[in-house]
Amino acid sequence: MPPPVIRASQARIPAVDRVLHFPAVFRLVEDYGRLLVTEAVRTVLADFRQALAAGRIPEWDERSIGELVHAYANAWSTPSLRRVFNLTGTVLHTNLGRSPLPPEAVAAVARAAGPANLEYDLDKGRRGDRDVHVEGLLTELTGAEAATVVNNNAAAVFLVLNTLALRKQVPVSRGELVEIGDAFRIPDIMARAGCRLQEVGTTNRTHLWDFEQSIGPRTGMLMKVHTSNYAIQGFTAAVPEEALAALAHGHGLPFVVDLGSGSLVDLRRYGLPYEPTPQDALGHGADLITFSGDKLLGGPQAGIIVGRADLVKRIKRNPIKRALRLGKMSLAALEAVLRLYRDPDRLAERLPALRLLTRPEEEIAAQGQRLRPVLEQALAGKVRIELLPCRSQIGSGALPVDALPSHCLRLVPHPGRGRAVEQLAAAFRALPIPVVGRVEGGALCLDLRCLDDEAAFLSQLAALNFRARP
Repeated sequence: MPPPVIRASQARIPAVDRVLHFPAVFRLVEDYGRLLVTEAVRTVLADFRQALAAGRIPEWDERSIGELVHAYANAWSTPSLRRVFNLTGTVLHTNLGRSPLPPEAVAAVARAAGPANLEYDLDKGRRGDRDVHVEGLLTELTGAEAATVVNNNAAAVFLVLNTLALRKQVPVSRGELVEIGDAFRIPDIMARAGCRLQEVGTTNRTHLWDFEQSIGPRTGMLMKVHTSNYAIQGFTAAVPEEALAALAHGHGLPFVVDLGSGSLVDLRRYGLPYEPTPQDALGHGADLITFSGDKLLGGPQAGIIVGRADLVKRIKRNPIKRALRLGKMSLAALEAVLRLYRDPDRLAERLPALRLLTRPEEEIAAQGQRLRPVLEQALAGKVRIELLPCRSQIGSGALPVDALPSHCLRLVPHPGRGRAVEQLAAAFRALPIPVVGRVEGGALCLDLRCLDDEAAFLSQLAALNFRARP
């Protein structure tokens, strides 16, 4: 016999303790714990009281209450940080975690999750230096004398400025005063680092004599910032790194290059546009180079500093270095990724970021042909789907004017009015592994360049729940 239906207008809302003893609720304690289930019960009963106060008369039984409690408990137990399918068309998407890690790095993170020799020298049996796990690899791969790492490239730039130019002036070309994501600007970093920015030249043209005239007794260093997230075209001029290095060294000043993204290999080898490397900057006379670990390098979030041993030693002695240091799991991932660079012939196969950037257009188009009829069936005629050529962005400020040929599935909901496109995008984001595309021109576009787990994508389409509402 089904349990009796209780009408709120006929019976008092049950007490929390009573609901906790409903069989459908009691069973949830084993999966979610008593504390979480109790809070879910309180929330469900509060919803009922709110409905009564609004003049609605809800009906429920023990089973339906159990279902509501289960829904809350399950939602609260779902991790906030989750895997997603990045079908936005931006490969290194800052908001989606930038570079995906290779299996070697994932395994290294798992190994480092327990006790590890983070700052312990196993040979000597005493305290060690956490940088030792990656410094040798970085100097080997770049040719630098020394290296150190912090938690991102903004921190690396901050630390270099604070160490070498505290309470001093730093000339920088006006064309290089970049702003990165979330209104984070080079001038702001310099101010917080205790330096005084000295703007030289103009937005589109800066000459060597601009820097020569700016150098004085309070100058701490010369700095060049790679404009990785934008490009100025037309009537432009910039001072070559070799000339700036010679000028800095002639005045006894260090010359620092902030590469922003930074790649450890010449990307032209893989059919991609050229991006400056730390090796290039060192060859041009730079004393220190800073770059990111989670962009074109394809590793975890990190800020990498390579260059002269005496300057790196000063940086590592800065007390702020401890506040910015890299954790053991990030170090483990970075070490694993750097080891892959020892085998450049297989790098494009083993490093996910590079594999996605070099994925052939024909392969992407073939995947779209396979997926289109499956999506049409899953959406049951509610959406018109086209497979179209498109252009993917590299992302994260890397190679901003260059795009990669790709293909996307363009989904146009019927009847295409109101908020139907946003509702369609929300339905894809609500899947067990959320699918994130881009909404443009009244359609949801799913760029397939980064879809490297087709089986997992297809397996969850049965859970796709889309119904256009006005």
